Formats: sequence, C-alpha cells, structure tokens
Amino acid sequence: MKEQNNKEQGSQEQKSIWKEIMEWIWLFVIVACVSFLIVTFVGIRTKVDGESMMPTLQNGDNLLVDKLTYRFRDPERYEIVVFPYKYEENVYYIKRIIGLPGETVQIIDGYVYINGEKLEKDYGAEVMEDAGIAAEPIKLGEDEYFVLGDNRNHSSDSRVPNVGVLKREDLVGRAWVRIWPLNNLGVVAHGEKN
Repeated sequence: MKEQNNKEQGSQEQKSIWKEIMEWIWLFVIVACVSFLIVTFVGIRTKVDGESMMPTLQNGDNLLVDKLTYRFRDPERYEIVVFPYKYEENVYYIKRIIGLPGETVQIIDGYVYINGEKLEKDYGAEVMEDAGIAAEPIKLGEDEYFVLGDNRNHSSDSRVPNVGVLKREDLVGRAWVRIWPLNNLGVVAHGEKN
C-alpha cells in the first residue's frame, strides 16, 4: 500500500513539474508576442549617440520612441523625431522638425526663415555657421519635413545632402520618454507648437 502511494505521489509530482514547465513556456510565448507587437507597432528603445541634440538630449540618453502617434495624426513643428540614416544600416538619427509640408525653408545669416518669416523660436543652441543646402530656399513637398539638431553647429541634419529633406514615411516615430539616466527620467519635452 505504501509503495503504491509513493508511486502515485511520484507520478503527481512529475505531472506537477511538467505542468509548471508548460506554464513557463506559455508565459514566455505570451511575453515574446506582446514584446513583438509593442516593438512593431507602439514603440522602440533607442540611445542618443553624439551631441547634435544638446542641450535637449545628451549623449548616452536612452529613449523610448513612440511609433503609434503618427498613425493617427501628422508630425508637428518642434517634435523630436527618429529616422533611419539612409546610407548606413541600423543607424538612426534624432532631430527636431522645423519645416512642415508645403512650407519654404531658408537659412539666412544663421537663422531659420519659414515662408520668408524669421522663425522666432527654433530651439537652436546657437546661431548656425553653415546654412548648407538651405542657403537657397527649399520648397517642401506635401509629405516632406525639414529637420535640424538643436546643437546646430555640430549636427548632420536637413542642411546636408546625405540627410536632406525627409519624407513622412522616413519618420519612425517621435521621442517619447527618457528612461536613462534615471536622474533625467521623464517625458521628452518637444516645445511649443507653432
């Protein structure tokens, strides 16, 4: 009788172990699926590499990028966006939208002009030394955006031909939350709308 109880108890323990293993496998599958959906449709993590967005973003900042918002509305002036660098795989740039579709952008004497009017608030850390291709007026198409880094004299942005004007489809998403370093944890401020 004792031997039979031991066998039954051993069998139940074995079933319990297999049940627990299966629960862990299901949990792993669910977490993997949810992670895939979040990364594909909602947001991704990225790291700021360089000083082109200083003082707003620092070298080494880790950000969550919101990929969902632009499925429901158009990007707006001053939003900080992430987009792939077209000449190098797995390299992403982060810049601020300055020019919107249909506008004419030009840089004169280091300042941004939109449709011939000086943009009073442009979030630049300093006066631009090089207007690049924006020395001449650039008329943006119906789905085009002109972006600049906040640290203008240390930024490769829409002023340089290898970045140039961005299409809407190029925009991965907008900077959303700074998750590292912890002392700067919080929502990324994009600036006032214009």
